[in-house]
Amino acid sequence: MEYIAKILIMAVSSIFINNFVLSRFLGLCPYLGVSKKLDSAFGMGMAVIFVMAIASAFTWLINAYLLIPAGLEYLQTIAFILTIAALVQFVEMFIQKSAPALYKSLGVYLPLITTNCAVLGVAVININDHLNFLDSILNGFFGGVGFTVVLLMMAGIRERLEKAEVPKSMQGMPIALIIAGCMALAFLGFAGLKLG
Repeated sequence: MEYIAKILIMAVSSIFINNFVLSRFLGLCPYLGVSKKLDSAFGMGMAVIFVMAIASAFTWLINAYLLIPAGLEYLQTIAFILTIAALVQFVEMFIQKSAPALYKSLGVYLPLITTNCAVLGVAVININDHLNFLDSILNGFFGGVGFTVVLLMMAGIRERLEKAEVPKSMQGMPIALIIAGCMALAFLGFAGLKLG
């Protein structure tokens, strides 16, 4: 029962309090780039959840069983980036074969998961926080869920703004940045939660 409470605390913390996009400001490129349509935002979110969870597992294993025993901890960043790049390539090939329309709508943003700071950030945070294997996977999964939640919220708002009368000087990226700032302020309210 105590472990279930720990998992729930980790979920609330990763999704709301320490959200990678709105609290740690990681992964902003796909957040702003793919949040124009709900369909592509949902597809990107699912891909990021998968990559974050699997990358957390692989990077933990590589760190624990390869880098630390060999005394090569200083190669963590390079090893993690190579691992993430390989996983993203796998996800990209899978989406291209199984959902060509989604692959086309994600465009250049799918390969950008490789350089998504949030994916690398969760791997580094897992190691720095000394999380065990299962907790690392859960932290990656919940971090991806948090990324997806804010991505879908932003996509919903931006789709509604297409029908609104926005001043010409504020259309496009300016209004998107203002919305992102307002969302970050709203999520800052979760920082006062006392968990555990």
